[in-house]
This record gives sequence, structure tokens and C-alpha cells, in this order.
Amino acid sequence: MADIAKNRVGDEANEKTPKNVFDLGAFVGDLTLEEDASSCDDISLEGLEQELEECKSDDVVTNILSKGTTLRDHTKGVENNLRQVELDSIQDYIKESDNLVSLHDQIRDCDYILSQMETLLSGFQIEIGSISSDIKILQEKSMDMGLRLKNRKVAESKLAKFVEDIIIPPRMIDIIVDGEVNDEYMRALETLSKKLKFVEVDAMVGASKALKDVQPELEKLLQKAVSKVFEFIVQKLHALRKPKTNVQILQQSVLLKYKYIISFLKEHGKEVYLEVRGAYIDTMNKVLSGHFLAYIQALEKLQLDIASSSDLIGVEARSPSLFSSRREPLKNRSAVYALGERINILKEIDQPALIPHIAEASSQKYPYEVLFRSLHKLLMDTATSEYLFCDDFFGEESIFYEIFAGPFAVIDEHFNSMLPNCYDAIGLMLMIRIIHQHQLTMSRRRIPCLDSYLDKVNISLWPRFKMVFDLHLSSLRNANVKTLWEDDVHPHYVMRRYAEFTASLIHLNVEYGDGQLDLNMERLRMALDDLLIKLAKLFPKPKHQIVFLINNYDMTISVLKEAGPEGGKIQLHFEDLLKSNTTLFVEELLVEHFGDLIKFVKNRACKYILSTTWKLELLLFEEITLFAIMTAEDLSSSSEKPITIAEVEPLVKDFASRWKGAIELMHKDVITSFSNFLCGMDILRAALTQLLLYYTRLSDCIKRIVGGSALNKDLVSISSIMYEIKKYSRTF
Repeated sequence: MADIAKNRVGDEANEKTPKNVFDLGAFVGDLTLEEDASSCDDISLEGLEQELEECKSDDVVTNILSKGTTLRDHTKGVENNLRQVELDSIQDYIKESDNLVSLHDQIRDCDYILSQMETLLSGFQIEIGSISSDIKILQEKSMDMGLRLKNRKVAESKLAKFVEDIIIPPRMIDIIVDGEVNDEYMRALETLSKKLKFVEVDAMVGASKALKDVQPELEKLLQKAVSKVFEFIVQKLHALRKPKTNVQILQQSVLLKYKYIISFLKEHGKEVYLEVRGAYIDTMNKVLSGHFLAYIQALEKLQLDIASSSDLIGVEARSPSLFSSRREPLKNRSAVYALGERINILKEIDQPALIPHIAEASSQKYPYEVLFRSLHKLLMDTATSEYLFCDDFFGEESIFYEIFAGPFAVIDEHFNSMLPNCYDAIGLMLMIRIIHQHQLTMSRRRIPCLDSYLDKVNISLWPRFKMVFDLHLSSLRNANVKTLWEDDVHPHYVMRRYAEFTASLIHLNVEYGDGQLDLNMERLRMALDDLLIKLAKLFPKPKHQIVFLINNYDMTISVLKEAGPEGGKIQLHFEDLLKSNTTLFVEELLVEHFGDLIKFVKNRACKYILSTTWKLELLLFEEITLFAIMTAEDLSSSSEKPITIAEVEPLVKDFASRWKGAIELMHKDVITSFSNFLCGMDILRAALTQLLLYYTRLSDCIKRIVGGSALNKDLVSISSIMYEIKKYSRTF
């Protein structure tokens, strides 16, 4: 068997030899000269060399060629080997024949068993198909039963809801018919409302037989409920009319608890709701109108009259007794022009309204703007409360405007009677600012119900203020100068009025920046300037004219500064006028006491003394030591003829003999002329400084005169003059 196997392997190897080897052998083995010489001419040898080249690499061919055997011999050998292998294989098969018969029987038995199993499995498959069909039928029946169950549940639910919504519980009937109006009654009304809506909304319910049994009872219950809650609400509304009733407490603690009644009447008793609405509007209109009327009448008793039509800036004081110490007394009418403590009303804008009987008990009177603020504070608080209540209780904002038509009319009547008689410009401006603050307050509260009313009041106040302001302006423009003039250089009462009035308006305009008001105040200032110049010209002496102007300008500046640092252009204007008139007064004062010296210095020593580059700086230290630091250019005399000793000697001796007395007289003159000591001190200091400049220039001229040293003994030293200046600086 091993040999057979080897031979088979060898044969297989030979079989796997490429086909071209056998083709090559066929050609090579047959191409012998002896056998094929006759056919040489018929065979083409084209391509033989190429095939031989391709077979060089074949191992079998190479082996055969190396042994020198022909392909035919080799083929015969192979055939012999195959025959031998075939015989050996037959012998092996004969030996294994019994085993093959046994294997055949086993295969036949297996085939029989498998055929039975196939029959059994086919039966199982048929039964399983039958079961699957039954399961599908059961599944369809289950789904159908589930859908029926779901539909029945939905129907049951709807039917249960229908029954629940349409039936009238006996307890609800008892509460609505016989019960008191309370929280339980509110819940019964809600239930009744739901049933009424159910009957009205669902069209299918209208066709049901159950409704025919229930609907008459529902209508009876509705009529009974509407009648009962109407009587209840009207009774509560009548309670609002009782004297000394706190309306807001009754609204919040009682009426709002039953606001569902209003909703119920809106939905199921429109006519009755309109009656309730009208009754509430009428009640609150009368109640609030009465309250505001009583409050206004009580406030009128507390009013302090501030100004009349004659209380104008340019109007002559009515009585000489009003002038004490040459000034108009403040008394009760000081507030006509001065803001004073009246500004506090804007700081107390959110304070509670005045309680009239408490204020009346203290016998205290108030400017109208205080009463104005209290009235509108009460209006804002009342309107806010009523607006929110109407929105919450009725759900209608328009009810507020119908209710407050009465209170608005009462307030308008009072305001329209008061405003034409108001000549208090400061009070009017304060009221304008109060209205502005109240508008901001209502805006912060987000309550719009008073917007139109406050705008209307504001629109009424501005024209009145403009009219009163124009009266003040006309009083200055048309003032009778002769009747206003007094032979007194101290500040005029008209100027004081103007200063206080202007300072008040500037202060009230700081946070608002009203350009129109600024323009009007500029017009007022121009009229005042003209009037003051006219008054000053009535003084016979120029010096008195200047003193009069300085005193008035200084007083005005002081008043503007006291009002605050917001004087602006008006304050700067008066400061410039004060400086220019101070310079004029200093010259007048020096000419009065040292006229010859000044005339000489200006005309002979240095005509341009005021325009030179001389510089004097006075420094006042803690020890109040006064120093003068002077620098001057080396200037030549501007006179045509040389200055002589004889020309300057009288001036030097005259100054030396009386300069201290003249300074003393200047001191007294300044003290008596100027009301403001600080202003007088500045003026005296300026006058003495100017005198020092003039005398220094004189001394400088003397030093340049030939033989001028002879007058040194009569010259007053600069240090002596500085000492006097220092002395008066201390005592003034």
C-alpha cells in the first residue's frame, strides 16, 4: 500500500507537470531521422526555438534530456506504473468489500430514520401553523376587547362628568337659598357658575332630557343667588356712606373678600352688575367729593396770605413804617421774594398730608404751597388706592375716572378760584416743582390714573407764573423813580427784593435747568440795571452815586451767594459791576482828599500812571503784617517842561502835614458809606494801596529833580504809610 501510495504521488506529480512538456516530448520523440524523414517537408519548425527556450527551466524535461531517453520510452514507463497501481488498488478494494457492504447497510438504515423524522417534523410544522393562526385570532379578539373597554371607560368618564356637572346637590341648594353670604356661599356660587357655563357651552347638553329636568331649577337658583348677592353688595356699599368711615379699610377688609360676587354678576347677571357698578360709582363719587370738599375747606382756614397784586419788586413801599434801618422789614411778607424755609416743602414732598384739625389747634398758618402739596398728596394716595381697588374688584380701570369725576371737579373749582388771585411767584414756582415731583412719584408707583390731571395743573400753573413774573418785570420798567428814590446810599429795598427774588428762582431752577426761566430772569436783570442807574443819577454827587451802586451790587452778590453757588451769569454780571464801580470810588475818594497830589502825578509826573507796569502786591500774614513789593521801569517824565522844586515842594509839605488825618477821614467815610464792613475794608485797602502808588511815583519824580534831595526831610517814608495801612487793616 505504501508503494502504491508513492506511485500515486509520483503519478500525481507527473500529472501536474506542465502541458507543454508533453507537447515538447511529442515533438522531440517523434522527430527522428529514421521515422519521420518522409514527413519533414510537411512539418513547420517555426517557433521551435522559442518553445525550447521556454522548456529549459522545466525540471522533468531537463531530467529526461539529461538521461538521454526519449519521451516515448518515458511514457511507456509511466503507463506500466499506472497499471501496477490500478491492480494494487483493486486488490485493496476486494479486501475491504465486507466493510463496504456493512457501511452501505448503515447508510440505508440512517436514510430510513431520517425519512421518519422528516414525516414527524412535517406534522409538527402543520400543527405549529395551526397554533399561530389561533394565536393571531386571539390577539385580534384581545385588541377588540381592549378598545371596547377603553371606549366604555371614556363613555363612563364623560357620563360621570356630565352627571356631576348637571346634577344640583341638595347642599348647594340649601346654601344658595337659605345660607348667609360668606366663604361657603362663594364656593356655592362658583359651583353654580360652573353648572350654568356647562349648560350654555355644550350643545349636546341642550338636547339631553336631563337638562329639561334640571334647567328650571338652575334658573331659579340663579335668580335667587343674583337677588341675594345684589342685596348684600348694596348693603356693603351703603356702609361706605356712613360718616367717619375709613373707606380704604372697608374696601380692603370687606369688599375684596367678596370680589367673586362681581365676577359672578358679570357672567350671569349683566343688568344687576351694571346696577351694582353704577351704585358703587355714585357712592364713591359722593363720598370722595365730600371728603375732598371738607378737606379743602379745612385747609383754607390754615392759609397764610403771602402776596397781593401790589407786592411787586418795583412797587413803592406802602408805609414809611416799613422802613427800619433803611431796609424793608421781613415780617410775615418776607416770603414774597425770599425763598427761605419755604424750600423745605420740596424736601418733605413725601411726608403725609396735613391733618387740618391738628394744625388748626396749634393756630399755625401755612403758605399756599404747603396746602397745595397736602391736597395733592391726599389726592395721589386716594387715587392710587381707588385705582388698584377698582382694577382688582371690578377688573375695570375706567370705573376710576367715573368715580373721580366728582373729586376732580371739586379740586378744579377750588384751584380755579385760587389761581387768579395768586400773586406769589415763589409759591407758584414751588407748586410747579411739587407737581413735577408728584408726577415722578406716580411714575414710580406705575399708576397712570393722574397723568392727565397733573399735566393739566402744570399747564395752568406756568401761564400764571409767567403773568406774575411779567408783573414784577413791568413794575421795574414802569417804576416811578422819584417816588422810589431816597436820599440814602445804603442798599435800596427794591434791589433787596430783586436779589432775594432772583436767588429764590435760581435755587428752584438748579436741578431743572429751565432755559425759558433763565431768559426771563435775564430780562428782569436788565430792567433792574436800568432802574438802579436812574436811582443813582438822582444823587447830586458822583461819589454818592457810586457808593449807592456799590452797596446795592455788594448786597445783591451776598444774597446770591447765600442762596448757593449757582448764581451763574447774573452773579458774575454784578461782580463785574462791583469791580468797575469800586475803581471809580477809589479815584473819587483820593481826589477828594489828595486832589492836588493826584493831579500832579497824572498830569506832570506820569500821565499814564494807571497803565504803567507798576506792580504792588500786599501780603497779609498771620501777624497781619502788610508788605509792599514794588517794581517799576525807569521811566522819564512825560511833562513838557522840567519839574522844579518850587512845583513839588507845596505838595510834599501838604501831604506830610495832613496825610494821617486824611486817611482817618477816608476811614470814617468808608465806614459810614458802606453797609458791608468786609466790602468797606476791601475798598479802603484798595484806596490806600492806590494812594501809596501815587505817593511812590511822586517820590520817584522828586529823586530825579535837580536838588530834589533838599525835600527828603519833608518826604513821608513808605514804611510809615505801610504802618498806617496795617493799622487800619486791623481796626476795620
